[in-house]
Amino acid sequence: MPTRRRPRAGSLQFWPRKRAKRGYARIRNYTKSDKPGLLEFTGYKVGMTHVLAVDNYKFSPTMGEDIFVPATILECPPLKVAAIRFYKKATSLNVKMEIRARLDKEVGRKLLLSKKQKTEEEMLNKINLDEFKDIRLLVHTQPKLTSIGKKKPELFETKLSGSMEEKFNYAKEHFGKEILVQDIFEEGEQVDVHAITKGKGVQGPVKRFGITIRQHKSEKAIRNPGSLGPWCGYAHFMWRVSHAGKMGYHQRTEYNKTILKISNNPWEIEQKGGFLGYGNIKNTYLLLKGSIPGTRKRAIRFTKPMRPTKKVSKEVPSFVYISQTPKQGN
Repeated sequence: MPTRRRPRAGSLQFWPRKRAKRGYARIRNYTKSDKPGLLEFTGYKVGMTHVLAVDNYKFSPTMGEDIFVPATILECPPLKVAAIRFYKKATSLNVKMEIRARLDKEVGRKLLLSKKQKTEEEMLNKINLDEFKDIRLLVHTQPKLTSIGKKKPELFETKLSGSMEEKFNYAKEHFGKEILVQDIFEEGEQVDVHAITKGKGVQGPVKRFGITIRQHKSEKAIRNPGSLGPWCGYAHFMWRVSHAGKMGYHQRTEYNKTILKISNNPWEIEQKGGFLGYGNIKNTYLLLKGSIPGTRKRAIRFTKPMRPTKKVSKEVPSFVYISQTPKQGN
């Protein structure tokens, strides 16, 4: 008989299967951009919907026809600049100076704030750019502007694009101020989505790694791996062997998600009584093509694309309608 090919079960692309340390992603790499400014933004996942749009993909067999497109809704309240970080010229990036703006009281849930906050804008005028290698911003979200019932903001460092002078001018201009999503991204642009997936709790090896369920006459267990190792007396299990354990709540990145719509009018998609498990949208929202990782109310970070797809049209398809209908008046 021919040899039966049996590839191993479970992908080793993501290993170790380790849970994330926090509820929002950590971004290590950014792409380059000609436009000076932020390279990312953060929104809260509302849920999914679908739109009826005219297909504008020139390689599609349904070109010019009306098709249903799945979309994810993200509410994007403004980001606020908490501090400017200056990195000195060294082999590794080490913070040499951090100039903080006047912070909101909600940021005290993440940082230790002094009772007497002083404005440090005068220090910006004394900065010598020749001493530094890079300038980055420390920004935080404003969940208090949404209806998710959360006060503690997400606080993270983000990178700026442009030369040192352009970075410094941008940071100085937005010091302690708000930044809007429409100032960074446009409709039809592609983005990379960084998110934490849904947590599944403790699961068995069948669901966790996709191994085959054994015969009903198998010894002891049916949903367990057939062998844990050789009979040589070692009390050690190889890391390749599928075991039960915690599943989900991993950091994942999805590339090249198209922005279908950026709007300041939430009534266009608002449902009666608000969105299930989320509530009402009160800020600018995005429609991203397709699905993204994470559960409702989770903070989603999206950045400029690392490797954008050139075949996708940069023009936004014209919508026939969006499935969510506006509230009806009494």
